[in-house]
Amino acid sequence: MTGFLRNAAMACAVGVVTLTGAGYAQAEFPERPITMIVAYSAGGGTDVAARSLAPFIETYLGGSITVVNKPGAGGEVGFTEISQAEPDGYTIGFLNTPNLVTIPIERDTRYELENFSPIANVVDDPGGFHVRQESEFQTLEALIAYAKENPNAVTYGTTGIGSDDHLAALALQRQAGIEMTHVPFPGASAVRAALLGGHITLGVFNMGEAVSYAEEGLIRPLGQMAEERWSEMPEVPTFREQGYDIVQGSTRGIGAPAGVPEEILQQVAAAIEKAINDPEFQKVAAEQSLPLRFLAPDAYKAMLTTARDSYVTLWEEVPGLRDRGRDPHRHRLRSEALPMPPCVTGLRRLDRCGVQRSR
Repeated sequence: MTGFLRNAAMACAVGVVTLTGAGYAQAEFPERPITMIVAYSAGGGTDVAARSLAPFIETYLGGSITVVNKPGAGGEVGFTEISQAEPDGYTIGFLNTPNLVTIPIERDTRYELENFSPIANVVDDPGGFHVRQESEFQTLEALIAYAKENPNAVTYGTTGIGSDDHLAALALQRQAGIEMTHVPFPGASAVRAALLGGHITLGVFNMGEAVSYAEEGLIRPLGQMAEERWSEMPEVPTFREQGYDIVQGSTRGIGAPAGVPEEILQQVAAAIEKAINDPEFQKVAAEQSLPLRFLAPDAYKAMLTTARDSYVTLWEEVPGLRDRGRDPHRHRLRSEALPMPPCVTGLRRLDRCGVQRSR
């Protein structure tokens, strides 16, 4: 009987060790595939960036990542999906500004910024003012001087009311004391087509979308809205250098639902930082004209919060923005009446023929 009890006790001990070991194994992360949600369509800029970056994150994280597209409502569908996922680290996704923070300002949503755990910023693509190469305006100051003498004569195209491009132009108007005429378009490709065709004076779009056009001598950037000059276009001065305190653009970072354990957030953030600094990925990013800017979780959260707060203030101060969410016709853009130029041939990117690319 004593031997039986001894054997039973040993069996129990083995069982405890086994269960303890199993519990420890389950605590390892990741132990199953991670889903990375992209809130825009396949083939768009965010999608391409996500699919390019994911394999490098896998290398440094030690797990597999599946990219899943959840497009719709300017990104709201995908952002909502991320925010409502189980906070276990196995669902992450790209967070795009300004859409992430401006959508809840303009209309009721099922998420707000506090429903996310920011992990890391990846891309910070500054806005820019661009004219055709043939334009009479050689500098931003020349454009502003003309606008002061000719109110509303300068027409500028953006990707829509309340977009980062539009808000940047409004900021310049207020600081410079000028008035320009806004022409909203359904996408950056349409803005560029209108600019190249001479239908608008000024195109307001991100520097990453402008670099190849500038290299081919089709447009002239007048200024970039970064804190410092982007290395791919070092010849273009910032707005601050030219006397205007405007830092604006769009960012693409990675976040998770609120409530993900801190150790998992830090583990994923560390893998993303290593992936971004990988020389092979940096080559890929350069080919895609991606202005990389890594921010760790705390810094990324601070940036998103600051952006949200500034947009809230702007929404209250600028006429027209406050009522945008209540306007059932807000997506019927008046730019549809403008003629579009024929496709420009011999260029490297398909979207130059007016084919809209997703974010």
